[in-house]
Amino acid sequence: MGLGRHKFLLDGQILRFDTLRLPPPWGRTSSPPDMTREPQTVTKKELVNRISEQTGQTKVVVKDILQRFLDEIIEELASGNRLEFREFGVFEVRERAARRAQNPRTLEKVSVPAKRVVKYKVGRLMRERVCDERPNERDERMRHTKAPPAVKPVPQTAPPVAPPSRPNSPF
Repeated sequence: MGLGRHKFLLDGQILRFDTLRLPPPWGRTSSPPDMTREPQTVTKKELVNRISEQTGQTKVVVKDILQRFLDEIIEELASGNRLEFREFGVFEVRERAARRAQNPRTLEKVSVPAKRVVKYKVGRLMRERVCDERPNERDERMRHTKAPPAVKPVPQTAPPVAPPSRPNSPF
């Protein structure tokens, strides 16, 4: 999976990735990382370092591109737009209604105002790699959890009755 011949324009500088071919994080045929160990936090700085090493670009250029990408995501979501990255997932803003809640410590009823929240739906490729779920397993699971659609009964109607004929009526 590579970037092919994509070009990026950054402050008047054109970056070309003619022959760049990046390997998948752990290869297509190998298994995902061991999830039994304690997960580690990966920072933006570490991602910039990794991408810089893999692409041969300077850390400054990679950091600027990554920051601009993240800023664009924030701007689009703030505008109420939906972001769809095929195979990765979908980000969208949802309105959460106002509600009554209860403070668990004092058992006092409190009002929680309506608010906007960001919802993320996992894409197919991420689900397969991160959740250890293959397409067949997902289809099988969906088949067992999905209830059959309800069939609405068709109301029985009597056949239309012809109105009585009136020989000298204009109607």
